Amino acid sequence: MFKLPRYYSPMAQVVLVGFVCFLCPAMFNALNGMGGGGQVDRTTGNNANTALYCTFVIFGILGGAIVNLCGVRWTIFGSGLTYALYSGSYIYLNHTGNGAFTIAAGGLLGVGAGILWAAQGMIMVSYPREEEKAHYIAVFWIVFNLGGVVGGILPFAINYHSDTDSLSDGVYIAFVILECLGAALGLALAPPAKVTRDDGSSVVLVKYTDAGKEAVEILKLFMNPMMLALLPMCFASNFFYSYQYGPVNASIFNIRTRGFNNIFYWGAQMASAYALSFLLDNSHMTRRTRGLIAVAIVAVFFNAIWGGTLKLQLKYTHGPLPGGVPTDYPGGLIDFLDSKRAAGPIILYTLYGIGDALYQNLAYWIIGSLTNDNQKLSRYAGFYKGIQSLGATVAWQLDAKNVSYMNQLIGNWVLLGISLFPMFYMAATLKDHSDDTEETKSQYMAEGDDDTVKQV
Repeated sequence: MFKLPRYYSPMAQVVLVGFVCFLCPAMFNALNGMGGGGQVDRTTGNNANTALYCTFVIFGILGGAIVNLCGVRWTIFGSGLTYALYSGSYIYLNHTGNGAFTIAAGGLLGVGAGILWAAQGMIMVSYPREEEKAHYIAVFWIVFNLGGVVGGILPFAINYHSDTDSLSDGVYIAFVILECLGAALGLALAPPAKVTRDDGSSVVLVKYTDAGKEAVEILKLFMNPMMLALLPMCFASNFFYSYQYGPVNASIFNIRTRGFNNIFYWGAQMASAYALSFLLDNSHMTRRTRGLIAVAIVAVFFNAIWGGTLKLQLKYTHGPLPGGVPTDYPGGLIDFLDSKRAAGPIILYTLYGIGDALYQNLAYWIIGSLTNDNQKLSRYAGFYKGIQSLGATVAWQLDAKNVSYMNQLIGNWVLLGISLFPMFYMAATLKDHSDDTEETKSQYMAEGDDDTVKQV
């Protein structure tokens, strides 16, 4: 019989932060997945994403320190509101045609997103026991991407009978409402000092009373051999979004089919994350063996989907352009009801979702395998998201500067190949257990502060 987890259990907290991301980042992903924020002219959306990821680079890296200093609840609440501001800015864009506010909102969202994802990553990979980490990552990924499915249903349903190629105000208003709810849900998270695992052990979160010490620890990340080895993986992990959302989804499908595609894109992520967790938490194999098999799966799968994409990309060079210029894809924009034309490209787009989940769940699992120390993991997660955002900044500008679709595809494929070598290396060096667990517990204890644990 199904039993709800205790409120103060790690699982309950991971599910809660999953629903925060369901309502905030997942809605952003659904909006972005429409291509150009759901606009015909992707220029403003691409420039807003560039501004977003520029600030995300900085605040992703700083995010772990900010969370260590300020706690998870209020940082997540404030960060969640930046998602609502960004979605709301498209209503202004719809009525004025002025993209300045949307671009500025994108920059502010980068600040909020960097902090939110550092907090989320720390909760997801440091709360569970070592042997449960892949399962907890998968649970989070399922809840989070369920939001992407809902975010795909909204534009699909609201624009089902629309003849335009831009989203209506009603879709953006729905996103704003949901994202405000997500921000408020962040306040429902339990104080980390009160979270206990099922075996009775406490979740320890360290609060640095000296911000200068946090600054030193952040600088050390760039001299940490493990973090340097993961740089290509971090850089490549979101690079493909701009290509998949723009040159593919927004360029060959009509507006309602883009939403339809996103339902399957994010739904496929849920299933593949769950399936991968059985391999990564398999106690009958060493952690090293599990990691190597998972990297091999990612390598084969991504090369296969980029090969299929190459076959598709050879058929066209651009999507719909401002001024009413149609796509040069054979037969024009695809509608999901035209099954003969739609089946292959929609299946390929669904496979993109599987690939994304495999890559990112593996990345989080590798990072979570390096240590069980909350303070380190908050910084590692922030570092991952910061460097990831640096890659995304470059990718969104490539599309904004009208780099050819074929060159964007080649760039994604090359980056994948480069990232695989250090991923194989890191997987090959993993130990079955992190050495710092007991040391961390003996050094720190909870004191007084609801949201954090003070350094002893």
